Order: sequence, then structure tokens, then C-alpha cells
Amino acid sequence: MKDTFKHQGMRKQLADVLRKKGIKDAAILKAIETIPRHLYLDSSFESHAYQDKAFPIAANQTISQPYTVAFQSELLRIKSGANILEIGTGSGYQTAVLLEMGAKVYSIERQQELYKKTKLLLSKLGYRPKQLIFGDGYKGLEEQAPFDGIIVTAGAPFVPKPLLSQLKVGGRLVIPVGEDPQIMTLFTRTSEKAFAKEEFGEFRFVPLLEDKN
Repeated sequence: MKDTFKHQGMRKQLADVLRKKGIKDAAILKAIETIPRHLYLDSSFESHAYQDKAFPIAANQTISQPYTVAFQSELLRIKSGANILEIGTGSGYQTAVLLEMGAKVYSIERQQELYKKTKLLLSKLGYRPKQLIFGDGYKGLEEQAPFDGIIVTAGAPFVPKPLLSQLKVGGRLVIPVGEDPQIMTLFTRTSEKAFAKEEFGEFRFVPLLEDKN
């Protein structure tokens, strides 16, 4: 598949849709306009790539709705050069958005099939995360902590304690919590031992898988 002028026009329209839905961060909207989302989807879904919808990808997972990607990214308040941990690489689309925003991204994927496919795709498209790891997102990535931000792109039945402990003071964890639907939740680390919690309504995600190996 190629990236054509038509695709670029559709991306601009998608960014306008997100703007109207309340997304204000210019870096996020620019990333949405830049990233060829159709290349992250199965070719049979190409015509749907720039609709504001989630779609199936490999390993019974989904590529998140663009609004959800933008909303979570906005909650992170990313500054260029920030160290961000992503739990659930998935298709790699959210990873690309974070990279376009200037973040240094460490990303963990639990599904081996998806991990291999996405690693190849990101490399092919010129996106270079600091690390792409096949592993258990519930454990985070202690050796690279602390992080400025952590984003979880799957529904977590509970908040994994390692993720909270791997945040810098002032760092933000954005995580959808619950079974179905989930509540989008933001934890901000206010001191070594304290966290502020905010909730931002209902969203739907595939479940965050625990390591069964």
C-alpha cells in the first residue's frame, strides 16, 4: 500500500473531526495528520482507516479509535524528550503518535505475533522507539524507570502497582480501569508516596493480558 494525496487529505479531515470533539494539543493533531494510519490496518479495512473508529488487527486485538489515541495522549501532557512507557504496543499507531510528539518511547507488547509484526512495520515506516519489548505490561519496565508518563492501551481490571512506582514525581499514568466499559483514569505522582487521581468517563478497550508463561 502507498500513502497518496487522497490519504493525506483524509488525515486532515480526521484531525478536523478530533478538533471538533475537543482535542486541542497541536502536536497530537499534527501527528494524526502525519501518520499513515491505513498502513497499520489490514488492507481490507483501508477504506475505513480515517474514520474515527476502532478496527480489528492481528491476535484478536484492535487499533484504538483515533479520538481515544488523541485523548490519552493529551492526558499525558508530553513534552519533547519525555521518557514514556507504553503498555500494549498493539498496531504501533499510538507508538508512532508518541514518537511524532517528540517522546522517547519504551513499549511493551504481550502478544508475540503482534510484537513481531509491529516491530517490522514501525522500522519500515522509519519509527524508532528506544525499546520495543515482548513481555508482561503489568510489570512495567523497572530498568528504564522512572518515567515522565505511562500510557496503558488496554483495559486493566486493576491498577498495577509497578506502574505507579515507576513514575517520576510529577509523572502521569493514563490507564483505562475496569472490565467493560473501562473508566479512563489519570494518576499524577505528587510525591514519593502520594498520587492524585482523576476520572474521565467510559471507554472500551480489549483486556490487558497478564503473562501466563
